[in-house]
Amino acid sequence: SELIRFEDRFRDKSSLPVLVDLLLLQQGEDTPDRDEYTNVRVMCAKAIANLKDTSAVNSLLYCLNNKNENYKVRFACADALGKIGDKYAVAPLIDVVKDENERSVYLRESAASALGMLGDLRAIDPLVSILETKQGILDKFTFLKERVIEALSKLRLNDNQRVFNALKQSLMDESPQVRINAIEAIMESENPDSYEVIKPCLKDENSEVQKNALIALYNISDRDILDEVINSPEYSDHLKMEAVTIIEEYETEAGKNE
Repeated sequence: SELIRFEDRFRDKSSLPVLVDLLLLQQGEDTPDRDEYTNVRVMCAKAIANLKDTSAVNSLLYCLNNKNENYKVRFACADALGKIGDKYAVAPLIDVVKDENERSVYLRESAASALGMLGDLRAIDPLVSILETKQGILDKFTFLKERVIEALSKLRLNDNQRVFNALKQSLMDESPQVRINAIEAIMESENPDSYEVIKPCLKDENSEVQKNALIALYNISDRDILDEVINSPEYSDHLKMEAVTIIEEYETEAGKNE
């Protein structure tokens, strides 16, 4: 493992064949130090990702698609495929994201993140479908929905109404973090309806969601929303304090630039 760390630091592409061989070398059930060996293979996948050599894609896909493979290794391979950036990996990653029979939700999360890194528009429909079909499900799929929203925001789909509608629906998700992620994605979408869609979140039951909505609205428009929050009895004291803080920071920054 120390040798792999050393190689990863210097990133010499001549080490790629050895790293791939180690990644593909599976251990048996009775292999001593099985967990440690798995960790070595995970390190190999991460080192391969940092080399960004597309010749390793098929080997990474082999491990990713092997459902008998250790989930940690599959997880690392999905992440590596996203970092390497080869579009050949898009379809297999979509298959993982869509697979309802996949035992590891964590793997589907990693595949969704990788699709965001790859930025291929073929990922739109399967990612949006997850938001649409998992809307009322908390717990098990919460992190998957978070990763899906992050991936969609990276795709910069400013004119895709289906994506915007799915993000809008996610503002009512049971998970506060999903709602926060949706606010950020809607803000970055530059959709003309973003401001009006986010504004009701200022009255969300969760204070962090309120705060993120206020910051998003301020970024979309100007200081008027801060003054409105401070002067209106409709908003919580917590949110009023947040608005004051933003104004103070804005005025401090403006003073530095004068």
